[in-house]
Amino acid sequence: MIFPGGVGISGLRVYDWPTADGFCGGSPHMHLACSEAYVVVAGSGAVQTLTLSGYAENELSPGDVLWFPPGTIHRLLNFDGRLQIVVIMQNSGLPEAGDAVFTFPPEILADPDAYARASAAEDAAAVRRRRDLAIEGYLALRRNGPEALADFHRAAHRLIAPKLEEFEQRWRSGALAAARQTGDHLASLRRGDLSYLGEAKVQRVEPRPRFGMCGTLETYPTL
Repeated sequence: MIFPGGVGISGLRVYDWPTADGFCGGSPHMHLACSEAYVVVAGSGAVQTLTLSGYAENELSPGDVLWFPPGTIHRLLNFDGRLQIVVIMQNSGLPEAGDAVFTFPPEILADPDAYARASAAEDAAAVRRRRDLAIEGYLALRRNGPEALADFHRAAHRLIAPKLEEFEQRWRSGALAAARQTGDHLASLRRGDLSYLGEAKVQRVEPRPRFGMCGTLETYPTL
């Protein structure tokens, strides 16, 4: 199935593991092709962001909605151990299906094999090591300014370049297909053809739990 508009959704419980800089939370990372939105449903925390425009921090509480476009490095902080978010993503969940680059130190970003090893997350201990390594690189990016961030953009592009064909296929079969379906419905309505309304049905989507970049996820298949 394709969710309305070709979006993807996940339930996210943000990690409450302590970090070296005195917070609790997830792994800083960036998407290159997709926007994301956060809808806060429980707990309190914040999202730290870093772009060429600078650093920012936005606190989060239930009812808050925050969205950001490609190129926004983001890091979730869990203040009370209960931060829970619904994540809404472009392109049928592509941000969790490949369009993400961790803010690892430059020497790891420069080596695809080293990056793959550092990104592997088979258990909680590996996820925590990955998170801490991403925070190490992220804090250096904050210290070193726009030139270091531009270098990170170039390194991120090199890492995702081999996946672009896969990304485009997901976009074509998800968001683009959903937009075309709306066009088909409008054309049918203009003709007075209501036959597609007879195809309506309710579909239940079961979650798939797993470790994510920022916390434990319940992902929902969208294609």
